[in-house]
Amino acid sequence: MSTTTISATTSQHSTSTSRKKVTTLAFRQKKERGEPITMLTAYDYPTAAAIDKAGIDSILVGDSLAMVVLGYENTLPVTMEEMLHHARAVARGAKSALLVGDMPFMSYQVNAEEALRNAGRFLQQGGMDAVKLEGGRERADAVRAIVGAGIPVMGHLGLTPQSIHQLGGFRAQGKTASAAKRLFEDAQILEEAGAFSLVLESVPARLAEYISRHVSIPTIGIGAGAGCDGQVLVTHDLLGLFDRFTPKFVKKYATLYEVMNKAFADYIDEVETKRFPAPEHTVEMNDEEWDAFVKEIK
Repeated sequence: MSTTTISATTSQHSTSTSRKKVTTLAFRQKKERGEPITMLTAYDYPTAAAIDKAGIDSILVGDSLAMVVLGYENTLPVTMEEMLHHARAVARGAKSALLVGDMPFMSYQVNAEEALRNAGRFLQQGGMDAVKLEGGRERADAVRAIVGAGIPVMGHLGLTPQSIHQLGGFRAQGKTASAAKRLFEDAQILEEAGAFSLVLESVPARLAEYISRHVSIPTIGIGAGAGCDGQVLVTHDLLGLFDRFTPKFVKKYATLYEVMNKAFADYIDEVETKRFPAPEHTVEMNDEEWDAFVKEIK
């Protein structure tokens, strides 16, 4: 990156070392002021550092890492140990953004006690500031238990990827009057249970806007229109790094998969044709030392 580009970026956003740590209170204050909340996923140190430096409000260590990093077909196989491993890497890279750990499948569904124990691991072992879990009224007890222990909880309604078998696949939710009513009630239940914010995924824009206006906690949309209090995307989708599929609601800000593919192909070609490494990529020994070496081994 050129000096000019770095200067321009720095002028738009404070660097991670100079800006204050984003908190759950900052989320609520942004909603009250009508300022959009920005959120992206990260799963490793360099990505987290770059996103943090850009000035993001929050980074989600999403269970989407199952698909975009680990190559699973869906989010169900990823484990607590895998999530914590990546959470620690992100925590080392991002110092200002609010860090949210995504609780994986079966880490909170069994009972509230197990949910609390695993949520605590995200803060104690993963360096996270908060956790996210999927589901509405059926997760209220777990949310209350976790919040009661002083751990901030982000809810997640609509298309909940850990429930894809129950939902019949990756399908938009809340499209009928009865489904919309239930989703709205779930949002209110999560608010009452103590969640500090709420992800709304793949729900009709007018429903997401209605929920956003009628709950006091911030809503973060993904495929839920512009009426939410903030937006989140999977970084690999945004960068065009995940080529298996791209959800309809994603805007690609780059196509890095193609860039990487070309770079790898160019490298292979230059190695095979012996154009790499060139003299400028090579360490040399002066003639005097070389002659001395040859003399030594004779």
